[in-house]
Amino acid sequence: MVDSGRSPGEREAEERSSGGEGRAEPEFLVVGQVTKPHGTRGESFVWPLTDRPDEVYAPGREVILGDTEGEIGEEPLTLVVERVRPFKRGLLVKFEGYPDRTSVEPFAQRYLLRPVGALEPLEEGEVYYHQLLGLEVVTTDGEVVGRVREVYETEPAHLLEVKGARKSHLIPFVERIVKKIDLEAGRLVIKPPPGLLDV
Repeated sequence: MVDSGRSPGEREAEERSSGGEGRAEPEFLVVGQVTKPHGTRGESFVWPLTDRPDEVYAPGREVILGDTEGEIGEEPLTLVVERVRPFKRGLLVKFEGYPDRTSVEPFAQRYLLRPVGALEPLEEGEVYYHQLLGLEVVTTDGEVVGRVREVYETEPAHLLEVKGARKSHLIPFVERIVKKIDLEAGRLVIKPPPGLLDV
């Protein structure tokens, strides 16, 4: 069963493929973005891009600093979380070894990543964003709708952009519509309400 109560998970850090076949699993996933320094004591405002910020940003956890596109360079910088506290809709994170505002200013607008193997196992029904991209979307009646091209973080529900042969559709990622996700078969089954695919 699809877990519609939580967003699909961490974003993929590699180029997203529009096809469902031959997709390589990424080694790293984006788990947040440093937007700017905060104050004078080395804290950074981080916009978490994970459903599990308490686990990802727990003191002592390591994250990798990527660039502004979410890519990792040849000599990636590993940051260790020293302390964290909630602030507005994000987090204020202090990294070990960076004592002041000047030392963390180069982190602004860059993404934070973690190795896939270091992430906590997904609960039943949960998937990562990158696992949805490229899936073939079919209805419960067997009609082929298209392939998932993008996932949009919207409220009250996330949206799947599904590119069909003639046009694209926006499908709410909610349990009443998304009935099954079969990653092995590369297929996502939906039961669209009347008119959804006509929009």
